[in-house]
Amino acid sequence: MDEQDLRRILSKNLRKYRNYRQFSQVELAEKLDISVPFLSDIENGKKWVSPRTLAKMADVFHIEAYELLKPEQSMPDNPVNIIEKYTADLYSILGKNLYALRDNYLSTLNK
Repeated sequence: MDEQDLRRILSKNLRKYRNYRQFSQVELAEKLDISVPFLSDIENGKKWVSPRTLAKMADVFHIEAYELLKPEQSMPDNPVNIIEKYTADLYSILGKNLYALRDNYLSTLNK
């Protein structure tokens, strides 16, 4: 593994964590106290980071710094995306159950 491989891995993981946390490049750059063009260069594998910036990235993402340098980091689904993905199904299921409860209640009243 050479420096270019590490840059590629960092850029891929950085972009993944930034998207997972739903930060824009502007928001993340502000949190890291770096410029947006520099962040963009890091995400594109053109620039490298100082140990201080790597540590800040880890703090912002609530992870250990080494996780940014691990190949093929799999990310769990973002909870917001999961809820949005299944909202229609949830409404359908809850609606059916509510109608069943209502029907049960009405049938007990009519007895």
